[in-house]
Amino acid sequence: MSDTRKNRARRNRADRPIETDLKSALRYLQSDEISLSPLLLFALSDLNRQELQQFAAVWQTLTAAKRARVSQAMSELAEEQIEADFTRIFQYLLDDENADVRANAINGLWEHEEVAYATQLIGALRSDPAANVRAAAAEGLGRFLLLVETKHAPAALGDEIETALLAVIRGNDDALVRRRAIEAIAYLDSKAVRDIITSAYTDEDAAMRATAVFAMGRSADPYWKRIAAQELFSSDPQLRFEAARAVGELEFQAAVPRLIELVEDADREVSNAAITALGQIGGKDARRALINIIQGANDVAAVIAQDALDELEFASGSEMLLVDIGLESEEEALLAQEFENDDSRDDAAEDEPRDLLDDGGLRPRRKR
Repeated sequence: MSDTRKNRARRNRADRPIETDLKSALRYLQSDEISLSPLLLFALSDLNRQELQQFAAVWQTLTAAKRARVSQAMSELAEEQIEADFTRIFQYLLDDENADVRANAINGLWEHEEVAYATQLIGALRSDPAANVRAAAAEGLGRFLLLVETKHAPAALGDEIETALLAVIRGNDDALVRRRAIEAIAYLDSKAVRDIITSAYTDEDAAMRATAVFAMGRSADPYWKRIAAQELFSSDPQLRFEAARAVGELEFQAAVPRLIELVEDADREVSNAAITALGQIGGKDARRALINIIQGANDVAAVIAQDALDELEFASGSEMLLVDIGLESEEEALLAQEFENDDSRDDAAEDEPRDLLDDGGLRPRRKR
């Protein structure tokens, strides 16, 4: 994650080109142009209060569809460009009558860490009439739980967020909202959260199971290493994708051989997730695989592999790269052996879904 907005260098409007000044940008918003120019949208960055009023006057004249498109484009631009700061605009858009605009505003405020904003998100989760907005609010609250867990936000806020998320998880809200709430609460280290992830993993809905695997990685709980790694062999690309992310976040060394295989996965997102996970886990084999990808013919994969290798080297240090890190435990060694023997499994066994045992083991579970 990049540095927080408050620590980012502010762009000097006096240095901006004439074609990207605020007046030009506002005229552009009112035009019939179909495309959205990042250059002109950038002029809406870091507005002061007076400029925000000018923006609001124009914004209210736009159609709902145009407002949704522009707010989404600003959210994407803010994520891609470190200098782009639409914080005041997104705060204004939290009250927009269009649900897509409100959801885009929440997504755009992904680095905003004021406690008052967390309170707004709790309110949106509890009472916004649109499911996509409630889902975005739940996702945003996960970041604040991480701040609480790392002692960067008050514990009382964490208690309030946990209460709100649990009410959604145990209630009858839209499935997407419940999934985002489970993903958010996964930051908390508690038996209740482990039980929630277990329940999601045994759900008959494939999307809910994918959420469970995502939550396993986010939890940083070693309990989930072996279970998440089993899903690297899933026939469902979404589960393989989430499993690759999870074992990377859990830094599960035994999963490296299978991740190297998944670099060649037919699903590009699975392949990319496997490459990223190799950089998170590290070790001699992971480093060698990343170098091979960088030197290969796939330019897109090479860029991702270079980023992963940079992370590996930053985390490990140049001297540690000469050391074969090895497996963390006997359990990991056994799982690595399972991966090596995976090709010998017949098709029926490979496709057979699994379920959690009470003791954390695995057993066959019913077909979905």
